[in-house]
Order: sequence, then C-alpha cells, then structure tokens
Amino acid sequence: MTISEQIKVLCVRSNISVAELARRLNTSPQAFNAKLKRETFTIEELEIIANAVNAKFLRSFELDTGDKI
Repeated sequence: MTISEQIKVLCVRSNISVAELARRLNTSPQAFNAKLKRETFTIEELEIIANAVNAKFLRSFELDTGDKI
C-alpha cells in the first residue's frame, strides 16, 4: 500500500474527508491532492498528518529475525 493510500484510509477511519485533512494542515485541498499524487511526503509531514487526526505515525525497519530498528 502506498503512503497516499494509507493517508486516504487514515481519513476514512478518522471520519474526515481528504479535503478536511488538507484544511487541518492549513493547505488547500487542491495542493494536498497534488502532493498525494506525487507521493512526496517527508517523515515530518507524516507526523504532522498523524497529529492532525490524533493518531501516531510509527516508522521502523523490522528484520527477518523480528528485530526492529
């Protein structure tokens, strides 16, 4: 699943539209949709998105051994 798909699922599960998420991020829905198409989110932006819907953004690598980095 791409990050844009994950953000759309996040919106559905948070009961908000993508346009509402854009407004919460102080950007226009058009600009945010363009960013979704480009898939150019930084880790900091993903953390801000999570915060906008009272969620956590977790990032890690997990090896075959189960070790997380």
